[in-house]
Amino acid sequence: MRVIITRPQGEAAPWLSAMDASGFSGWALPLIDVHATPQAQAVESAWSRLAGFDAVMFVSRNAAKHFFARKSLESPVFTAQSAIKTVAFATGPGSYSTLERMGAEPAFVFAPDLAAGRFDSEALWEVVKDRVVPGYRVLIVRGSTVGAPGGGEGSGRDWFAQQVQSAGGEVEFVVSYERSCPHWDATTRQQAAGASQDGSVWVFSSSEAIRNLQQCCTGTGWGQARAVVTHHRIGAAARAAGFGQVLESKPLLPALLASIESLQ
Repeated sequence: MRVIITRPQGEAAPWLSAMDASGFSGWALPLIDVHATPQAQAVESAWSRLAGFDAVMFVSRNAAKHFFARKSLESPVFTAQSAIKTVAFATGPGSYSTLERMGAEPAFVFAPDLAAGRFDSEALWEVVKDRVVPGYRVLIVRGSTVGAPGGGEGSGRDWFAQQVQSAGGEVEFVVSYERSCPHWDATTRQQAAGASQDGSVWVFSSSEAIRNLQQCCTGTGWGQARAVVTHHRIGAAARAAGFGQVLESKPLLPALLASIESLQ
């Protein structure tokens, strides 16, 4: 059985390896292109004012990766040795591991239980809500979608920002990367359309990926297609797109594999 991994290029490798090791035929078909924001000065400004924030929330591994790419300060951050006592909020294992690679120490990174498999704003808020008091300042590092209304201001984690503000805290946003729909040639478009009815299993970890698939395969019906998704909101997007069978799974490889195996 073929399993289509739709994560951005550079993020799919572990999932593809797991598919191959489990006897599935993995196909990497990135549905979101990721690149650094052209508004680099805004990121550099955020770095220069980092000490004025109590916490920095990273919405994804790409948010952390591209934010640190503009780091010009030599002093460490999110560590005991740092002169800046700002802490980091990570939404899941991707952003958490990226921060680790950048030198952040576990004591200065707050994230949902990485073994629980629930990585969203709600889970992170449960971890950090007691820290947020009136005047608490949070910088949210996120991405923007090319061509989306208001895309230059970025999108994502608005619910989390609202919780911070309701608790008396202050929120500022900065965009560190851009997302865009991939550009496919006719062959790729034909192969993707064929996978709508050949028994392949699509794995989605983003609602935006589903919207991009619809844009890339205009006119394709998805009534015979099968999908495994990593969040209930992504599941809703898949059903709205017309996918005939949608299974929801925790975003952990053992759970994903179990869901895929159930479709055999």
